[in-house]
Amino acid sequence: MNILFFLKPKSEVAYVYDDFTLRQVLETMEYHKYSSIPMLNRNGEFVGTITEGDLLWSIKDYKNLNIKSAENIFIRNIPRKTNFRAVAADAKMEDLLKQAMDQNFVPVVDDQKKFIGIITRKTIIEYCYEKLIACDK
Repeated sequence: MNILFFLKPKSEVAYVYDDFTLRQVLETMEYHKYSSIPMLNRNGEFVGTITEGDLLWSIKDYKNLNIKSAENIFIRNIPRKTNFRAVAADAKMEDLLKQAMDQNFVPVVDDQKKFIGIITRKTIIEYCYEKLIACDK
């Protein structure tokens, strides 16, 4: 099974760059109602996933933080609790399943490590559900 069949392409996915500020990331996540979001460098390479939890734990450490001062905190400097990994475009469904157990989506990169999109946990569960139903028939 080619995992690209399940891919939500980069053009349809909200993401942030690692040089965005805390405010930009908060506003992007709020607008899209995401609890986690892919983070890329300016070369288009996937560098990680930033989560609401990462932001909340980081905000806690800043004294007198307000929306204006959040414009001076760069997201690349915010520690991330978990290092979510991307899969290659030629990965197997088993690779996706393992990744999806720990994250809402699985980032997908091409052979040059460029971010090409995501596969959501929901899509993976739907695929597994359809396979399960087909086996019961």
